[in-house]
Amino acid sequence: LKSNPSNNEEKEAQTQLTKSDELQRLHSQALSAYEQEDYEAAISLLDEILAVCVWDAELRELRAECYIKEGEPSKAISDLKAAAKLKNDNTEAFYKISRIYYQLGDHELSLSEVRECLKLDQDHKKCFSLYKQVKKLNKQIESAEEFIREGRYEDAISKYDSVMKTEPEVPIYTTRAKERICHCLSKNQQATEAIKVCTEVLQLESTNVNALKDRAEAYLLEDLYEE
Repeated sequence: LKSNPSNNEEKEAQTQLTKSDELQRLHSQALSAYEQEDYEAAISLLDEILAVCVWDAELRELRAECYIKEGEPSKAISDLKAAAKLKNDNTEAFYKISRIYYQLGDHELSLSEVRECLKLDQDHKKCFSLYKQVKKLNKQIESAEEFIREGRYEDAISKYDSVMKTEPEVPIYTTRAKERICHCLSKNQQATEAIKVCTEVLQLESTNVNALKDRAEAYLLEDLYEE
């Protein structure tokens, strides 16, 4: 404006300046809400700012953190993916994405994201530790599924027992392992055991279609037609 003053430009500049002040005010409020652990309010404020400041990696990371705290990790993923692209060598974003996928039970996507972290920094301690864990679990699950395809149900059961030992802290892996063990027992005509394990799965997930089908097959083997 100082170098080239004109009425039109002055009006435009004033509008932008007002908007800038408003965004700074919202930013302060968002940080304050985050510090007070009012994550819902922080998300709402960050939504407003990010509608204008689309390419701000830090704000996206902050909103992702709020989503995680609010128990909505899948919503955090898109913000973290954007932050990983917007900021060079953003190993922390890749690590967080990998952790979220792992917690959600998607071990294959988790492995893919943690590899991206290690491409940027092969000595990254947290990523390397997570990589070892996910790779081991992934290998066990792939091996178990291969056994199932080959009809080697006892071997598959043993492998899924190993999966539960490898990851006892994240419940979804135990549930999925038991679901597949239930399937193997049913296919292997071990009806009593199948009914027991399938029932355990259905106590955790009452609408698990696979467990319902496999338990039905086991009931048929036992001539329990009503069940």
